[in-house]
Amino acid sequence: MNFSSIEIGTLVGYLIISTFVSFLINWLFLRFTNNLRVKNNADLNQERWKAETKPSLGGFSFFIVFLISISVASIFSQQLGGDINKKIIGILAASTLGFIIGLADDTYNTNPLVKFMGQLSCAFILILMDVYINVTGNIAIDFGITTLWVIGLMNSINMLDNMDGITTTTSMSIILAAILFGIYNGVEHINYLILLIGVFGALLGFLYFNWTPAKMYMGDTGSQFLGVFLASISIIFFWNQKENTSEFIQIKQFVIPMLVFIVPLIDTITVSIRRLMRKQSPFVGGRDHTTHHLAFFGFSEQQVILVLLTISLISIPLALLLYTGIIDWTWQINLSAFLYFAVVFFGMQKVYNVGKQRMEAKKQV
Repeated sequence: MNFSSIEIGTLVGYLIISTFVSFLINWLFLRFTNNLRVKNNADLNQERWKAETKPSLGGFSFFIVFLISISVASIFSQQLGGDINKKIIGILAASTLGFIIGLADDTYNTNPLVKFMGQLSCAFILILMDVYINVTGNIAIDFGITTLWVIGLMNSINMLDNMDGITTTTSMSIILAAILFGIYNGVEHINYLILLIGVFGALLGFLYFNWTPAKMYMGDTGSQFLGVFLASISIIFFWNQKENTSEFIQIKQFVIPMLVFIVPLIDTITVSIRRLMRKQSPFVGGRDHTTHHLAFFGFSEQQVILVLLTISLISIPLALLLYTGIIDWTWQINLSAFLYFAVVFFGMQKVYNVGKQRMEAKKQV
């Protein structure tokens, strides 16, 4: 079912409102809580690019606007003669737990095992509320894939938050993809669209304070919330586009998430492989992310953001063309998508290696 002009106007209006609310919340936090929970490199479980201490309060605006969006979606449901569905309740519960996990980590620097158990609980909540990846049709395997995806993405988004503006813009691009997919699916997805537009607006309002040089960080409070939220909406919009065929696994189900999440996937794979090769834990801190090595290569911080954002904004239309069927699914198309990912991945490895050499050369001078 297509959207009416009233519904489109409502969604655009809500984007403006959510952006303004987020901006106002962050402005008030920055003005009145200047030294409340300030992050520095010693507090972080990873190294940030800059050493300056900044308030890590951005996650509060995300969560507040998210809760407002849940209320707005509930009102829409009542007007349409329905109720908030089970999946949205699951997203609310899991995202709330993700926010609490991040808040505890920002406040008390929680034990990694405790944090992992919290992330595992987020995955279980989503599965319990029918938000899970349906790839094989085998419940045990699908639940396992869902759990790996949720926990992996929560850590991936957290790891990516190492330089001003990177996680904010990357998350915005992913949410933009989900919004476009939701619009294509029609008004039956309007409740999800309200949530997506609300969080997108929250990130947009925060970006003013997080753009380099940042005045504020999102903290684990923000990255853990975003990790759960992005995982849940990706399951609904990107993963579960499965055709009724006899195939045990449809490769196309992996292609769309791979394209939409190309930036966090490349960064996490790069860091994990290189740290394991050095016999280090993938979760320790260090200046060995793709963002850092783009800077070592010679890009300014603003250019690093734009490079990664460009990669996302090229990949998302490709995913949308495949999703809508404008490009027919064939094995050649699947192969081309994986080759595209490989080209970007190995291109980033080349930049990474050159950046590493330049960094080492500077140290020797």
